[in-house]
Amino acid sequence: MSTIEPGHPDAAALEIPPVSHATIDGMDAYHRLVAEAEHDHQAFWARLAREHLAWRKPFTSVLNDTHAPFYRWFEDGELNASYNCLDRNLANGNAEKTAIVFEADGGEVSRITYQALYHRVCRLANALRARGIKKGDRVVIYLPMSIEGVVAMQACARIGATHSVVFGGFSAKSLHERMTDVGAIAVITADEQVRGGKTLPLKTIVDEALAMDGTDAVRTVVVYQRTGGQIPWVAGRDAWLHELEQGQPDTCEPEWVSAEHPLFVLYTSGSTGAPKGVQHSTGGYLLWAAVTMKWTFDIKPDDVFWCTADIGWITGHTYICYGPTAVGATQVMFEGVPTYPNAGRFWDMIQRHRVSIFYTAPTAIRSLIKTAEADEAVHPRSFDLGSLRLLGTVGEPINPSAWRWYAEHVGGSRCPVLDTFWQTETGGHMISPLPGASRLVPGSCTLPLPGIDAAIVDEAGNEVPNGQGGVLVIRKPWPQRLLSR
Repeated sequence: MSTIEPGHPDAAALEIPPVSHATIDGMDAYHRLVAEAEHDHQAFWARLAREHLAWRKPFTSVLNDTHAPFYRWFEDGELNASYNCLDRNLANGNAEKTAIVFEADGGEVSRITYQALYHRVCRLANALRARGIKKGDRVVIYLPMSIEGVVAMQACARIGATHSVVFGGFSAKSLHERMTDVGAIAVITADEQVRGGKTLPLKTIVDEALAMDGTDAVRTVVVYQRTGGQIPWVAGRDAWLHELEQGQPDTCEPEWVSAEHPLFVLYTSGSTGAPKGVQHSTGGYLLWAAVTMKWTFDIKPDDVFWCTADIGWITGHTYICYGPTAVGATQVMFEGVPTYPNAGRFWDMIQRHRVSIFYTAPTAIRSLIKTAEADEAVHPRSFDLGSLRLLGTVGEPINPSAWRWYAEHVGGSRCPVLDTFWQTETGGHMISPLPGASRLVPGSCTLPLPGIDAAIVDEAGNEVPNGQGGVLVIRKPWPQRLLSR
């Protein structure tokens, strides 16, 4: 998070008008929501939960704070994340709407509708149940960016199993640490992954991890056949994904779980010590994923949303697997890297798929600036990016010069740039511009979202004046915060 004071040279912003008819339309609308949350915090979150989620058993308890700071939200309510993301779309007329446009590393494009995605998820969910996997079990997912990754996550959610996705670039040792810590009984992986024109092993790495101590609980390894490459095989334990799905019913009754039931455990990178498992609940997490899709991204029925993150990170969980599907959006998924076969890959894909909302990392933007300024053929102005209406950044603060380049050359000086601040631990956006309301300033993520009571304090806990540095604190609990483990 960064802030720029008015009058600072970096504060000079492009005059980008707010989008019209936004979900939060104008600062008056923003302040009304903030006032509602301040007036009755629990009633505010209860209203959102009833409006944005489908409950099998409605909740009567909104917030249980008797064991603060271990808060519990909507704990006597029951729901299912997969039902909210898939079944509801079939019921509300989105069955034949494209859910995912997937582009492989080599450029091959495939599409899947909400109806077809539902059937894929149900078949895998039934197959996992047939292998003895049930509510409360832990399943590690070690897959490339793929439709199969979303299917695996949603299938686990459908049967109440808690998934733990591990980034496909991690080593056998890193995979082993996460498997053993989470207590996995199954792994879903692929033979290989493809990135930048190269094939990289996944199943071989899984076998190396399983050869280490403490993995005896893993009884099932499901393998997605991505490349057909030669891989080791353990009879009885290993099974092809396509063979498991064959013959399974196209429908699967969801496992209805408490709102506090763990949906997933995602590990931080471990760059400052041992990896730490962050556990998110079903109800609170899914609520904020859906709400921020509507508030921050102002998602509309005809939008094409593209988040470039990997499903192995929290951004891929919230803004690929769960958020877009919870609101019935069409989204793009990409297997490869932004510089293959050349550094114009992102802009070419936006042009071809008519992407309207683009969400990527400042690191990617900065790297593409260098190549674009050196080669006109891969510069954004060489592509038709007129479909874009919103731009977003995630993962780190974006420096003002990169913000301006992104706004001008990718957004055509007409698309609001949404610099979103949040973390694995928060599960979704905490502080972000709103495209229909916020004054945009390069280098600033602007104001907390309604319901997020944020402040800057000194070491003694006292609030500090604007422009003075300190510690960011959230003064009230919110539903999507991490669960204790």
